[in-house]
Amino acid sequence: MEQERVPVLVVGGGYAGLSAATLLAWRQIPVMLVERHPSTSIQPKAFGVGPRAVELLRPVPGLEEALADVWAGIGDNMRIAIAKSLSDPNPQMIINDEAEDAAFLTELTPAATIGAPQAEIERVLRTKAEELGADLRFSTELVSLQQDADGVTAVIRDAGGEERVVRADYVVAADGYRSPLRTLLGVPTSGKGSLGDMCSIMFDADLTGMVREREVTLWYLQNETFNGALVSGTGVGAHVLGVNFDVSKGESEADFTDERCVELVRIGTGRPDLDVQILDKTTFSMAHVVADTYRAGRVFFAGDAAHTMPPTGGQGGSTALQDGCDIAWRLWLVLTGQAGPAFLDTYDAERRPIGTLTADAQLANLGVRMPPAARVGYPEPIEDPLGALLGTRYHSTAILAEPGDDGSLLEDPRVPNGRPGSRAPHVVFDWDGQRISTIDLFGSGFVLLADKQGGQSWVDAGRLVKERLGVQLTRLLVGEELLDVEGRFQERYGISRGGAVLVRPDGYVAWRAQHPASDPTTTLETVMRQLLSR
Repeated sequence: MEQERVPVLVVGGGYAGLSAATLLAWRQIPVMLVERHPSTSIQPKAFGVGPRAVELLRPVPGLEEALADVWAGIGDNMRIAIAKSLSDPNPQMIINDEAEDAAFLTELTPAATIGAPQAEIERVLRTKAEELGADLRFSTELVSLQQDADGVTAVIRDAGGEERVVRADYVVAADGYRSPLRTLLGVPTSGKGSLGDMCSIMFDADLTGMVREREVTLWYLQNETFNGALVSGTGVGAHVLGVNFDVSKGESEADFTDERCVELVRIGTGRPDLDVQILDKTTFSMAHVVADTYRAGRVFFAGDAAHTMPPTGGQGGSTALQDGCDIAWRLWLVLTGQAGPAFLDTYDAERRPIGTLTADAQLANLGVRMPPAARVGYPEPIEDPLGALLGTRYHSTAILAEPGDDGSLLEDPRVPNGRPGSRAPHVVFDWDGQRISTIDLFGSGFVLLADKQGGQSWVDAGRLVKERLGVQLTRLLVGEELLDVEGRFQERYGISRGGAVLVRPDGYVAWRAQHPASDPTTTLETVMRQLLSR
């Protein structure tokens, strides 16, 4: 049997797998992705990519622009309503103007919020990954996988039945809610488990006068016939109706004939004579499941394989994208020798608490949309869900927390403080006459930002440490090549004159010196060795 060699094998071609493959390929790490389906999704699926996910994707040249172009061709707002049907004269609006509610985010990040459907985002990611040289193999499934001390041996099978052996250093398991790899490796899970099944019906119909053009609207439908959801303005030339069904009551996928689907669409729209064309049908399970570890040896779980959550809140897709981007930069550091192998433990330490937090928040949102009697045992929603988009915090050996750190997983990004474990705040700089954000500096490696007043010693130390450790480290003086346009750098990063801050490739503050140091070179080298498990 023919054998191939690749540093990273990605299993699954959804959000997590495609983002991992794209970011690895951009960092020039050879990567192979296998996906059993013949292509990316044709159903719209998840909607929206939050600003944090876009921050992680935007360092790849042209990617943010391509995503923004997709969204520009679809709409400019998103609404959420609860109603009996689209003809309900008194829908309960949960979110009426998402763009207005989230307007404050533009003051915190230059990254766009993309409201496009998953089908379009996946298409853009696939194109970019292939442009960058990723080896994407659709209609190809993983047959078996074995680990040893030096790597992973996998057998893959293509549509023609031909099997090949792939030898990899590491595997990213982005193989979905039921994750065969998670089962194979015996990784336990927590959570409420299955929350029911849904048939997703993609249809074409003229909904003029019932929905707003250029506006994605999610309708939670509750009527005498069914409970479900309808998404209008999807941007894929169709609408989608999701109908809940209960296997325990003898209901099944077979019940959803084309004739039944047409009837359900007419009930959901409140138009008994509506001309409906059924384009596609698929079923999926809603669930609340979180893997008890995101790492099993050389295999790392991402996306639904790591955390399956109900769609209420719209953060499942963005969280999956962040997983893929996150494991990519960590693998890059280890595979290029910049970090020690133990550094990869930080993926589980940092991402799993956030995955659990997000899954619980989405479960809480589902509870709010349910009859009160059915909400028993559900958690309470996050108080500030929009703030949580940019306000999550990390804790691991890759963060040097300061004395007195409260260990919180959430903070208010509207009041940035620059403490280690927090997302590096947005500050406007002038660089050679061009306005940029601190966010524009992050992505390709570590960045050391030092204050001009007494900060030259940190920059000099950074040059020596970069050479000694062989790490990718950019050193910049604020007030020299970077002009602090609004005079907010020291305040937002919590440092004084002569201080410095070290930001990781993912745009998170790893460490800071709030004041000058007597021996900056030794200090910085010690910090870097500790952060990188060297």
